[in-house]
Amino acid sequence: MTEAAIALAILAIAATVVLAVQLRSLTRRMAAVPKDGDVVALLGEIDTDLAAVEQALAGISPRVALVENQIPLALSHVGVVTYDAFGNIAGQMSRSIAVVDQHGDGVVISVLVGRNETLFFAKQVVSSRGAEELSPEEQQAVEKALAR
Repeated sequence: MTEAAIALAILAIAATVVLAVQLRSLTRRMAAVPKDGDVVALLGEIDTDLAAVEQALAGISPRVALVENQIPLALSHVGVVTYDAFGNIAGQMSRSIAVVDQHGDGVVISVLVGRNETLFFAKQVVSSRGAEELSPEEQQAVEKALAR
């Protein structure tokens, strides 16, 4: 008889655990239902919120398209060449910096550093070529920029 009582007790404990797990799951699901029980009103609020989100997305879409169209024109490619412009100072202090878009349009800025003077030049770049003649270092800077 004790074996039957032990088996019955184990069965009762197992049933209690299963029922407790089911109760916890049901409680979680019931938490999603509004306290007043008006599920239809809740669905109406969700629909209104969804419509507002859709309207906001509709307003953002043209802006995203505009930005996507402008990306190819962004000055996003940079190339830097370091050199000794005058040969009379060590350290390669002169620089040519090309900043261009993906079509090769932009600008090259050169700073030529000498012992007694510093010169600054800016030249327009169109389709990877200077609007005026580029020095070899400036052309190299453009090529470096477009290689990235």
